[in-house]
Amino acid sequence: MKVIIDPIAYKSAEIIETLMSSEDMPQDPALEFKLRLCVEEVVENIVRYAYKDGQGFVEVGTEIRDGALYMTFRDAGVKFNPLEKDDPDITLSAEERQIGGLGIFLCKQMMDDLQYEYKDGCNHLTMIKKLS
Repeated sequence: MKVIIDPIAYKSAEIIETLMSSEDMPQDPALEFKLRLCVEEVVENIVRYAYKDGQGFVEVGTEIRDGALYMTFRDAGVKFNPLEKDDPDITLSAEERQIGGLGIFLCKQMMDDLQYEYKDGCNHLTMIKKLS
């Protein structure tokens, strides 16, 4: 499944539901919870930060291959590699930690692999979860 949503302003819920309702999504409630959490984090970051005024597109997709679920996100917003951001120090209290970065950290923990590349003027993020 591949879908382009344009413009993305005020469409976080629509984007998330489009991905989560894909026929590729596993029907395991525990796994679905993890996938939804990661999808919500990535979509919210794109909607809030990729484009100045929300006037831009996001292409989202799902595919099952080689025993894994691939979730892809492509946007032409501000170049940003979330995988370069240092992981938060989770040994610190919430008050002591810097704001931001916890969502991507959770994605790194819950997914089997995250890949990023900037190609043809677009951010490409792929989250991979092995299926049993």
